Amino acid sequence: MPDAIAITAVRAHALRVPLQFDHAGVRRKTSMSCCLVEIDTDAGLQGHGLAGITQERVAAYALNEIIGPALLGRNPLEHEAIWEDLYWELTSRGQGGWAVNAISAVDVALWDLKGKAAGQPVWRLLGAARPQVPVYLTFGFPFLDTEALTAVARHFRQSGFDHLKMVVGDGALRNRRRQPDLKAAVMQDVARVQAVRAAVGGAAQLYIDANCNLDYAAAETLALAVADCHIGYFEEPVTQNDVPLMRKLRDRTGIAVASGQCETVIHRFRDMLAAQAVDYVQPNVVIGGGFTQAARVAGLAAGFNVPVTNGGGYPIHNMHLHAGLANGGMVEWHLPIAEMMRVLFEGFPVPQRGMLALPEAPGLGFSVNRDAVAAHRI
Repeated sequence: MPDAIAITAVRAHALRVPLQFDHAGVRRKTSMSCCLVEIDTDAGLQGHGLAGITQERVAAYALNEIIGPALLGRNPLEHEAIWEDLYWELTSRGQGGWAVNAISAVDVALWDLKGKAAGQPVWRLLGAARPQVPVYLTFGFPFLDTEALTAVARHFRQSGFDHLKMVVGDGALRNRRRQPDLKAAVMQDVARVQAVRAAVGGAAQLYIDANCNLDYAAAETLALAVADCHIGYFEEPVTQNDVPLMRKLRDRTGIAVASGQCETVIHRFRDMLAAQAVDYVQPNVVIGGGFTQAARVAGLAAGFNVPVTNGGGYPIHNMHLHAGLANGGMVEWHLPIAEMMRVLFEGFPVPQRGMLALPEAPGLGFSVNRDAVAAHRI
């Protein structure tokens, strides 16, 4: 590892990638967005990182105009010092949001650089708890009608995926002015969940995710109505990840609750855990502060004996966290996000029989497709 190394350039790209959902004979057009950052050093090493589920143009602007200049000349191996300095530079009163999304991209790139400087993959630097991680597949999106939904579910169940997740709520609160009847949305979801359970059989694990788009009454109605479907967990069941309401939902329905993929400050996880509001915490390295903060959250969760799992996708980044730490869990193979990764990156592993083998190449272990970045920059 070099004794001295300095950052010489930071470049961020806001990207939007048109995609084709094409599985089990079901074809739908969609798209995904993200912010990619690349960091150069005077040692000739380059690291790359990503921010997802963010305002990609805002994050890119902050990275190019504020964060980049502040990093010039800094030693990229000092990730703790850089994280703290950027946090106070961008969130002067300790908030989170898109600023931490941008820090996430930097932190992931710094860990990529750290791995390349040490000649080790990131998961080994984090602790090398296991060389492969289990995968769950997110397949069930609102743009699929019930017939297509069950066809895709059967296809992936037959392909060896034992853990499957589907979206519920369909943006219910976000779109409430246009479609105010949450009860009708819930009843549609009940029928969809029951159809998927029948399609995949009782042995498969089935998870549901509302993306914070239900109020408490709707979430409770749904949880009780699908109790016989044996849901593995209900992810982000209520608006704003409201901690008392998640605790109330667990107590009244008995359903397991998972949350945290878009949380950007660690005290939010503390509050969830202290209130016994969650059964799983879901720090995501490309959203909530990179590997540096996700590892802190995992340590906090270990103190409460609460498992860690991946929510929010980006499995090829998050796989390093879950392979590196002893209390790591599953990673989410989110089909559109995985397809975006296929477009933007080269050389990453794909699931085999429900498992993802970690790369031995230094850093993140995969590279940026520069032609794709140029083609999809916005």
